[in-house]
Amino acid sequence: MIQAKSAIATGDGAFQIDTVQVHDPQPDEVLVRVKAAGLCHTDYDSLNWGKPIVIGHEGAGVVEAVGADVSEVQVDDAVILNWATPCMTCFQCQEGNQHICENHSPVVAGGNGYTPGHAHLEGTQWQGKAIERSFNLGTLSEFALVKSSAVVKVSAENLNYAAASIVSCGVMTGYGSVVNSAKVAAGSSVVVLGCGGVGLNVIQAARISGAAKIIAIDINENKLDLAAQFGATHKLLADKADKGLLAAAEKVKAMTGGRGADYAFECTAIPALGAAPLAMVRNAGTAVQVSGIEEEITIDMRLFEWDKLYINPLYGKCRPQVDFPKLMSLYHKGELLLDQMITRTYSLDDLQQGFDDMLSGVNAKGVVVF
Repeated sequence: MIQAKSAIATGDGAFQIDTVQVHDPQPDEVLVRVKAAGLCHTDYDSLNWGKPIVIGHEGAGVVEAVGADVSEVQVDDAVILNWATPCMTCFQCQEGNQHICENHSPVVAGGNGYTPGHAHLEGTQWQGKAIERSFNLGTLSEFALVKSSAVVKVSAENLNYAAASIVSCGVMTGYGSVVNSAKVAAGSSVVVLGCGGVGLNVIQAARISGAAKIIAIDINENKLDLAAQFGATHKLLADKADKGLLAAAEKVKAMTGGRGADYAFECTAIPALGAAPLAMVRNAGTAVQVSGIEEEITIDMRLFEWDKLYINPLYGKCRPQVDFPKLMSLYHKGELLLDQMITRTYSLDDLQQGFDDMLSGVNAKGVVVF
């Protein structure tokens, strides 16, 4: 058993830094010494899940120990942690939809955080009781006990663990929404609504895909300047009073030959803008709701005219063992900008400052480094 300094949500909107006890791996588990963990709005949301939980679902580290049945990785391997762990045998996994595994997904199958029967709940304890790990990971901890399907081996040579840590959620969501879900074509036009961490990854994925025109939209000029660094060819400062961004949509049409863009991606997480990408795309264009809005909204069905597609992908249709090596290869080639996305790093003791910076929009991405 190992003692691990961890960030623990107490279930009432607060968290504390304390020590948990982490057991040795079960036969199909891996113990990871976490080197870095990305901060995401979901981590902040987990403070209000109504139960104690080890926070964190983005991370990278080094294998500390493996269970008897694990052959994919060995001690001292560098790994990226992945929260959408596939079983590879259910209907969706067999269809290639590993990100929405019917047996193991913490989002699709088991609700927030813990999938009964998948994670070894007793493997981590706090104050003498078993404690869940966010999305079966709990990366805001010195050690994470996870299923072997939750780790992807990467090359340790010249590896920046802070950069690797952000691949496993925000980067994958943005990149995969462009490449795996929308399949953005070279020479096309793309609109991105919201230039936070996910939006910036949509922008750079569109650049990597060869989009000819990438229009970034935000209400924050600083974020628009950052968008240009990641590949936006045009910037459009939005007005908070512009309902549904319909006025912005007219400007987009003027910038795209009067018909609208080929693709538009919503990355704001603002429910009132859930239908906004439909107003941005041409007839037979594709609108993508990236940010995961999960509440009832009203949509003017005329926005679908004519032949427009509206898709709501999860996690960029991630196939971890396929996609993560691709992303790291693009990173090492200098095409996928990860170091530039990390505005600031923090110690675990400075987690509150990390949350504050994230919520105030100061950071493109913050990372806790151990």
